[in-house]
Amino acid sequence: MPDLNDWTTPRLLSTAARLVEHAWNEELAVLGLTHAGVIALEVLDAEGSMVQARLSAKVRVQAQTMGQTLSRLEAHGHITRERSRVDGRSQRVAVSELGKTALAQARTLARNLAPGVDIGVEELRDMLIAVIRRLGSARWGGEMPEAGATAKKSRICPSRANAPAL
Repeated sequence: MPDLNDWTTPRLLSTAARLVEHAWNEELAVLGLTHAGVIALEVLDAEGSMVQARLSAKVRVQAQTMGQTLSRLEAHGHITRERSRVDGRSQRVAVSELGKTALAQARTLARNLAPGVDIGVEELRDMLIAVIRRLGSARWGGEMPEAGATAKKSRICPSRANAPAL
C-alpha cells in the first residue's frame, strides 16, 4: 500500500467515505437496510409521505435508483405505498412502524460505528459540511440549507444540528 501521507486530500476523502459507507452497510444489513435506504427513511420520517419523484429529488438521486431503494425497503416492510388520490398513476410512499423502528436502530448504529475515533470529529464534520455546501450548491443548484433549517432532520448525531441531512 502506498504511503497515505502522499495521497491527495480528495483521494483520502473519497476512500474514507467509501470505507465508512461499507462498514455502515455491513452493520445495517442485519436490519434489512442500506445507507441509501436510511437516507430515504430519514427524509420520509422528517417530511412525511410523498411521491417517489419528490423523494428522489430531495435525496438527489435518479427516480430509477430511488425505485430500487424503495423496492428493498418495501420488501423488508420499512415503507408502505399507496396510490395517490390526485394522480392514480403515482404512489405515495410513507415510513411504516417497522421502518421507524429500524431507522431508530440505524441511528444508534451510526453513532457507534467508529468508537474511539472521536478526536477531532467535530472539526472534521465542520470541514465536510463546508465542502458539501460549496460543491453541492454548484452541482445541485441553489444554496444548501443553513444551520437551524436542518436541525429537526439531523437525528443521526443530534449534537450537530447544523449537519445537512444527506
